[in-house]
Amino acid sequence: MAEAAGPDRQALLSATGQALAAAETLLRDSRAKLQKRVAPDGAIASDLLDREQIAAHGFAWMATYVEALRQVREWALRLDAAGEFADTEALILAIGYGEYLAQLAGGIAMAQSEIARPQDLGLTDQDLAPLRSGEAAALVAGLAVARTQLAAALAEGSDAVFGRMGLGDPTLDMIRDQIRRFAERAVIPHAHQWHREDRLIPIEVIDELAGLGVFGMTLPEEHGGLGLGKMAMCIVSEELSRAYIGVGSLGTRSEIAGELIRSGGTEEQKQRWLPGIASGAVIPTAVFTEPNTGSDLASLQTRAVRDGDNYRIFGAKTWITHGARSDLMTLLARTGAPDSGYRGLSMFLASKPRGSDADPFPAEGMSGTEIPVLGYRGMKEYEIGFDGFAVPADCLLGEIEGQGFKQLMATFESARVQTAARAVGVAQNALELGLGYAHERVQFGQKLAAFPRVAQKLVMMVVETMLARQLAYFAAREKDSGRRCDIEAGMAKLLAARVAWTNADNALQIHGGVGYALEYPISRVLCDARILNIFEGAAEIQAQVIARGLLSGRN
Repeated sequence: MAEAAGPDRQALLSATGQALAAAETLLRDSRAKLQKRVAPDGAIASDLLDREQIAAHGFAWMATYVEALRQVREWALRLDAAGEFADTEALILAIGYGEYLAQLAGGIAMAQSEIARPQDLGLTDQDLAPLRSGEAAALVAGLAVARTQLAAALAEGSDAVFGRMGLGDPTLDMIRDQIRRFAERAVIPHAHQWHREDRLIPIEVIDELAGLGVFGMTLPEEHGGLGLGKMAMCIVSEELSRAYIGVGSLGTRSEIAGELIRSGGTEEQKQRWLPGIASGAVIPTAVFTEPNTGSDLASLQTRAVRDGDNYRIFGAKTWITHGARSDLMTLLARTGAPDSGYRGLSMFLASKPRGSDADPFPAEGMSGTEIPVLGYRGMKEYEIGFDGFAVPADCLLGEIEGQGFKQLMATFESARVQTAARAVGVAQNALELGLGYAHERVQFGQKLAAFPRVAQKLVMMVVETMLARQLAYFAAREKDSGRRCDIEAGMAKLLAARVAWTNADNALQIHGGVGYALEYPISRVLCDARILNIFEGAAEIQAQVIARGLLSGRN
């Protein structure tokens, strides 16, 4: 396709640098004002933070936007250094800056009916002046022209309009290409049927993924893994989720289990479990959530009672993904007193036999039922009850009681980075479905893509998908560099989940009535996208974590 006509690229890089500095100044002012409200004595007062939740979460979203702007500009700079920063990429950068700067000054959509306004943080017109003048104002003023130019490129229908990835690493490019070819052959033609029939992903697909090294991507080579970083896993998760989030999520359970054992297990536990996880011979599942606790893990009630050489598990768990077909449960239970909070939790590596549809949990002391769900199918969700289920004592992770919460927290960065990548894949899928239909469907004598409101939806889908992608990649690179990245991972997950839902909703709107029909894949993608704002930390939890972390000066 012909390149989209874009702005002066070098002038744009300079302008975005100045605008970013203005946004960073506003963020610092916002932080100072919020600290006075929630930490009047220097330390954060939890009751004040809860009382000021609207302001705190608005601040978290503001910080997420500023980081997204920083990272999309870094992407542009890398492309420019490689001689690949062309007009299409310049338009993505210009629109991203124009739109997010306007929202920073006017209000950020935390959810459909929740707008975080600058006034919520006590920001005045004087505080906002840097975003309403200079290069920031010019970028906002140029938004309409830039959108029109990118819409013209979209009208041609080429996927070049999505923008270059700019990975700068031939190995990562090769991994993306290999996984995409697999997904287009083995997943995309079948995904909608699996969803419609609520079927488990065929074991043959899992076996082929294992052969590609997906389950041992980040595990050390000495334990049968590929020894690659979180960036590689990010790319794999994105590409598989672009095809079907159920397949994209298969690696998540292996990632969580592998991270738990690698970072907290004994040498014997590593030797016993990691090679099987890496090869795909062992399918793990995470057994953490309980019916009445949700994100409040300190209130977890499932008990692990020592009985000679075993622990006996009593209690109920819910939202256990891939529970029946799994071989290994990473099981969080209370070994301390009922009121021991986080300190009384322990993690167990509990093996179990694989179940079938007729008998999903064929183990003594364990029973369960499936939870029917709207989307995110392919692995199935379960409620599980434990009544004396036996776990050998040497399966206590690290063989030390009371470390479960700490061990679990050590995996959250990786899990949220991967969830952000899954969300980017879903967002990309929705974008491609919406764009494809906008070119197929003719109304009033022209393609839907020619109508300005349809084109504007598609333009913002392109731009926000790239913003979310670059933020997810940034978090992955921080993790690979050995730096703490809980805030960055939370930001990536927060933004990418919203973008996935927005893209899916807009793509269905472009489809019109047929999008609501079960036979169209966009109906599945909408259902799949909705869960991303909930699991691995709901959006509200993410915002709370980000706000507290930034106010505390972490990272």
